[in-house]
Amino acid sequence: MHLLKQEPSSVQGFGETLIKMRTEIKFCQRCYNVADADICSICSNSMRKQELICIVETIRDVIAIENTQQYSGTYHVLGGIISPLDGVGPDQLNIESLILRVQKEQIQELIFALNPNIQGDTTIYYIQKKLQAARIPVRITTIARGIAFGGELEYTDEMTLARSITNRLPVENYMSGK
Repeated sequence: MHLLKQEPSSVQGFGETLIKMRTEIKFCQRCYNVADADICSICSNSMRKQELICIVETIRDVIAIENTQQYSGTYHVLGGIISPLDGVGPDQLNIESLILRVQKEQIQELIFALNPNIQGDTTIYYIQKKLQAARIPVRITTIARGIAFGGELEYTDEMTLARSITNRLPVENYMSGK
């Protein structure tokens, strides 16, 4: 209804912009982030730590992490997570290209930044086993999980609380922000 009230030239310009976006924006051949070239601006940035890959589920996760301005490595977008109940298996994700990338490039660390649920943990476990089977020596880490700042213990689910206790930090590290 909104478009029907607009000037025809305005609607035409909007339509042309959508067509241009759909034809010119593609996925990075290296990490599967959005790009306007074969390689995205993050992968082609020489100031980024190319030996560090943050593995995420979607492009939205890349945007969320980039908005923190705390990460200076590259990414690998899986395009989802393993979820048999939803009919998503490993072959439908960008896992093989990740394994090949780690084999070809001198990757030192993979940081898993997947949602903290059964599907995310299954995906991490699957990729870790694939890397071990290929005898690829790489450090594998995951983002910290725990109670949100400002959260209350009595409302925290048992899994989150258990992980928070298991992965507790020395107070000096916590207070210094390390």
